Amino acid sequence: MADATPSTAPAQAYAQKTSGGNNAYHNFHNDFVHIQDPNERRRLALAEIDKAPFGWYHVRACVVAGIGFFTDSYDIFAVSLLNTMLGIVYYPGVGTLPASSDNAIKLSTSAGTVVGQLAFGYLADHVGRKRMYGLELIIIIFATLGQALSSGSPSVDIIGLIIFWRVLLGVGIGGDYPLSSIITSEFATTKWRGAMMGAVFAMQGIGQLVCAFVMLFVTLGFREALSASSKPANCDGYCAIAVDKMWRTLIGFGAVPACIALYYRLTIPETPRYTFDIGRDVEKAADDVKAYISGKPEGHPDDVARIQAREAAQTQMTIPKASWNDFCRHYAIPKNGLLLFGTAGSWFMLDVAFYGLSLNNATILEVIGYSTKNAKSTYEVLYNTAIGNLIIVLAGAVPGYWVSVATLDTLGRKTIQMGGFIILTILFIVMGFAYWHISSNALLAIYVLAQFFFNFGPNMTTFIVPGEVFPTRYRSTSHGISAASGKIGSIIGQGAISTLRLRGATKENPNPWMDHVLEIYALFMLLGVFTTLFIPETKRKTLEELSGEDQPAPLAPADGTNNKTAESL
Repeated sequence: MADATPSTAPAQAYAQKTSGGNNAYHNFHNDFVHIQDPNERRRLALAEIDKAPFGWYHVRACVVAGIGFFTDSYDIFAVSLLNTMLGIVYYPGVGTLPASSDNAIKLSTSAGTVVGQLAFGYLADHVGRKRMYGLELIIIIFATLGQALSSGSPSVDIIGLIIFWRVLLGVGIGGDYPLSSIITSEFATTKWRGAMMGAVFAMQGIGQLVCAFVMLFVTLGFREALSASSKPANCDGYCAIAVDKMWRTLIGFGAVPACIALYYRLTIPETPRYTFDIGRDVEKAADDVKAYISGKPEGHPDDVARIQAREAAQTQMTIPKASWNDFCRHYAIPKNGLLLFGTAGSWFMLDVAFYGLSLNNATILEVIGYSTKNAKSTYEVLYNTAIGNLIIVLAGAVPGYWVSVATLDTLGRKTIQMGGFIILTILFIVMGFAYWHISSNALLAIYVLAQFFFNFGPNMTTFIVPGEVFPTRYRSTSHGISAASGKIGSIIGQGAISTLRLRGATKENPNPWMDHVLEIYALFMLLGVFTTLFIPETKRKTLEELSGEDQPAPLAPADGTNNKTAESL
């Protein structure tokens, strides 16, 4: 009996009610303050988050995360427009970038993205979501402004500078993937978690749309200067100055929404799941729930009660602590290892082929009447490029994103991903094997369908599922690994497979292997069907159900190696 007093003292010390809470902003902390077991307090507090009715605080979380993806997409989509204008300004007499420079600028962002996804994914699990959230936007803003203000010199080539800044930009963009996904999922209500995460990702479509509009507006603004040049190769003097101002405006505008969102990201509270499971800070987690719902930056529990509750949680919490040994043990279990293979493999297969559609953009623009082939001035070239890209984005990409948002919590993630991969396999087979036999109008129809089913399909779900199925202590790291796998796939698809279309090229037939390239992409879509089999259906299930975090922790070995904290990972 003498030993009972110390064990109950901490529980009694932190069982203190806090002030605050009303009909609009419920005080979840006081609901569970009488419960002494930290595991039970955690379960009940997280259940309140999971079943909370959809409210304006959910909308706020989606908007803050979504603006980041808006910026990411804007910057990625702008690269093709950027390269067009760089060729006009810095290669007079030619009017286009060398193929090697064009590819290097496009792939540099993807290379940086891989680094950002892995680094930010790990750090968000290691030091916390809140500490990292906003840092990626600072990098994006800094790199965007650096890009927009770049200028060549006798010793430094402008292409090298652009590549440098776009690698750095890619690091920031990569960091946004795991952070925005897991923060949205950990704050979301279970019933509409798919729609919330989908709405964040769907801002990519809006980013592409706005980028095309900005390109259109700057082209119209410099119409007089651009019309004086008969073709891009002859754009010099006043025309070249106009195009130089255009690309800097286009790129620089990408920093504007990031600046708006930065304050809200820096002041978002730590997710309660991280504070419970990794920080073991029971009092702080409970107060952060209240702060999140009331729109405050973070909770402010009593310091003494907080310390006592944390000490009790260190010995009583059954959720395993993050460590390298635990990470290896967790993914050595076939079920968990195959799950990571399913999410990473599906994203890889998707991104290999995702950029394959853009290979047909020139043909599609010609079909809809906005080809640059017969343009009579530099203005017409840039105007047709802007309008053509606007139509391409609206044709299937934007509708596909928002149909996904509307159906993710009813049809389910796995159903949408599986159906998308199957339909895309069929579409790429038709495009590949019938490429030289179908009309341009038929190719346009297939193109629109493929755009739609990429986004109402695996492009959406490969982002969402990794943010749901992994345990809190490795959720961000695992999402980063999955996302990096996808970006590596896109580098292979763009840098290695797409270039095969040029084999045996002649002036009359510049892309003789286009049909075979599309057939290769069809194979990757088919492989995506099989990797989808390794992921579970996640709709209307809590994160704890999906990750198995409500199960008892394995017994720690005698040497205490499993008792490492998150900092030891």
